[in-house]
Amino acid sequence: MFEDQEKLLTKVSLDKKRYLYNEINWDLKSIGILGQRGLGKTTMMLQYIKENFKNSKNALYISLDTPYMQSVLLIEFAREFEQNGGEVLFIDEVHKYNDWANHIKNIYDSLDIKVVFSGSSILQISKQNADLSRRTIIYHLENLSFREYLELTDIEKFESYKLDDILIKHETIASDISKKIKPLMHFKEYLIYGAYPFILDDKDTYHQRIIQMINTILETDLPYINKIEMTQITKLKKLLYMLAVNVPFIPNITDLSNATNISRPKVYEYLEHLESAKIINSIVSQAKGYKIMTKPEKLFMQNTNISYALTSNINMGSARESFFVNQIKNGSNSQLKLYDDTIFSSKNGDFLVESKYTFEVGGKNKDFNQIKDIPNSYIASDDIEIGYGNKIPLWLFGFLY
Repeated sequence: MFEDQEKLLTKVSLDKKRYLYNEINWDLKSIGILGQRGLGKTTMMLQYIKENFKNSKNALYISLDTPYMQSVLLIEFAREFEQNGGEVLFIDEVHKYNDWANHIKNIYDSLDIKVVFSGSSILQISKQNADLSRRTIIYHLENLSFREYLELTDIEKFESYKLDDILIKHETIASDISKKIKPLMHFKEYLIYGAYPFILDDKDTYHQRIIQMINTILETDLPYINKIEMTQITKLKKLLYMLAVNVPFIPNITDLSNATNISRPKVYEYLEHLESAKIINSIVSQAKGYKIMTKPEKLFMQNTNISYALTSNINMGSARESFFVNQIKNGSNSQLKLYDDTIFSSKNGDFLVESKYTFEVGGKNKDFNQIKDIPNSYIASDDIEIGYGNKIPLWLFGFLY
């Protein structure tokens, strides 16, 4: 295991780290990192080992999808690691191991080691094991923000800003950034290629890798975690393709049900699965936000890169809204909320954010006619470098994390 780890560590660089790396309290006894495939969860864990346990046998990385780990009891493996001086066990792909939550709970309760585990964004820890959810702090790793894309691709390094700072100081912030880069040029690239770290590997196969990732989520992760029958996966793919080519999609559940041969209750269930897998984003109205099962007002691909990977028929208006929803949601995911009021659809503008800010999203000629009498209303405008008043460049919302 240590030999395998050393081989992995030689390939890991400490130069570029995801935004979440410095937000995690690595001193906690039990940490969970959840996120979509391909976002760098494994790399983050290996970077921490390389940075803090160089030439030490006190930290060990294992992946539970290997044949060997499938054949042993995780709690017994962890006990042997502790007996040999182990301090921190990094466990990858936990969702591939039966009853993993109970094993990690038992490690927490009975052994004097720390555990850092990672798994699919589909996992809902509280449903797996209520006792574990009380012991473990969960962090969510999201796709690259526009700011992170600029940093990881060595274009320029910038700090992130809170939403309130962007609303108040956007002219100064955008002006300072525009002195260093051409934001509109890079923003257009980001919408097509910028959401996943593997853009650093190869642009030519980038969209192919997104499709492979989605296939793995639908064919492997979803059936394993949520016990969906494989016969339903083809229907799920058909549903996803319908959403991709029709965004911005104002869903009619009956039409979706008829077109995909999926029952209405199952359509709701599958939309929820696709959202938890970080493939789509749904937006509901504030009035419906309290309901358990509700028809979304709008459906988007989770990020614009997925749209470009699945179809060449890209609606620019939808891509703008998809980007805005993605960055607003991702920017707030590090904050634990009792009631999530991050973003709703709005009857006046396009979106209501944090129950107080109304946003219209559009091109550079978008005006305030629709929202002129609404307090705290703003336009997120594409194709402008620097805004004025309550008109803010759309790309600047990519600096929230």
